[in-house]
Amino acid sequence: MTLVRNRPLHVALACGLLALGLGASTSAGAQGRDISRDVLAAGDGWAAADGGTTGGAAADDAHVFTVTTRAELARALDGGSPTPKIIKVAGTIDGNETDDGDHLSCADYATDGYDLKKYLAAYDPRTWGGAKPSGPQEDARAASAARQAERVVLPVGSNTTIVGLGSGAVLKGASLQVKNADNVIVRNLDLRDAYDCFPVWSPNTGGLGDWKTAYDTLWLNGSTHVWVDHITASDRGHLDEDEPTYFGRNYLRHDGLLDITSGSDLVTVSWSRFADHDKAMLIGNGDGVTGDRDKLRVTLHHNSFESVVQRAPRVRFGQVHVYNNRYVVPKDQADYRYSIGVSTESQIYAQNNAFTTPGYVEAADLVKSWNGTALHDEGSRFNGFPVDLLPIYNAYNSGSERDLTGDVGWTPAPELHGPISSAAQADQDVARGAGAGRIR
Repeated sequence: MTLVRNRPLHVALACGLLALGLGASTSAGAQGRDISRDVLAAGDGWAAADGGTTGGAAADDAHVFTVTTRAELARALDGGSPTPKIIKVAGTIDGNETDDGDHLSCADYATDGYDLKKYLAAYDPRTWGGAKPSGPQEDARAASAARQAERVVLPVGSNTTIVGLGSGAVLKGASLQVKNADNVIVRNLDLRDAYDCFPVWSPNTGGLGDWKTAYDTLWLNGSTHVWVDHITASDRGHLDEDEPTYFGRNYLRHDGLLDITSGSDLVTVSWSRFADHDKAMLIGNGDGVTGDRDKLRVTLHHNSFESVVQRAPRVRFGQVHVYNNRYVVPKDQADYRYSIGVSTESQIYAQNNAFTTPGYVEAADLVKSWNGTALHDEGSRFNGFPVDLLPIYNAYNSGSERDLTGDVGWTPAPELHGPISSAAQADQDVARGAGAGRIR
């Protein structure tokens, strides 16, 4: 199938999806509404500031595409060009796919003699020590990783809208990367399993070493005016908890679900579902990246974080408004660490979020601080009861971590957020409405 550029074919495809039951209430939904030219409403978070976010709404008909394969998606993205464009994803697209549509396995990417068993033998800390891996097997791993990256990394340029058609639009095994771009919209997509075939051993990470992976399902890198709405992001297909342990550490295959880094700014993430993952959302690169000051302004509202171990989000530097989100830790999730991470110079303003956890998770566990100094929290609800997270956190962690103050130095302007409901109401609304395929 070639790229579809004309309206009649768009309509025909949409009707076909509806006949298959794939179009309920979305791009070609029950009411026939096409969301592909929607723009972010005024006042809907930081991405609405300073001119707002319109994505590819100005695209001419020659730059409106419907894609069903990785090759078509790559051609439509045009290497991340800034030409206004609208890309409609139909069905399931596999990032690990040749231009002819054949599936690529990790073995297909391996080159120069890379072999996991040989890699593990070469860099076993008991014999290799704490030095960074180098030599033939590391060179082969890097070359193999580069081959996979050529397939799975998909650059998204300025003035682009990517939307899923119906309720069954899936992009799996790929990493959408919005790098140094402005004015981007990503909506109604199920993004899953950005699986790294070739993790690298990092012996000095965290004191004990760790496995490092390359791909986020969606990465905003140095980009501005981005609206992410009604996506579902997860590891569905290959859960890290099912991976083996090497060198005493879980052999991770996934990085972040949505990372916002490198001075990205003016971002709104709304009505999305993040699930079945370790490190969900990082905002800011590192403690020493002082160029991020006065940037990383992000609004997170009406999102669901389910079966997420940590980083929901973890923030450095940014003025981040976190309101009306839903957090669920299931009973069998023994590896839960925290939800809201307060790091260097972060300015998190949290309002009316709902947390549901099993008995072994206490309210003080919901927050974690690394060099952070402040967190504003109000209206939180913990297992159905009102809770003030800040004094609980400070009392619980007294003597082990720095106390947090409630003064984050800013207050979200009323013109930069919608109505804020109670945490109890948000819990219900988000459970019903967040994620791909649920745009009303």
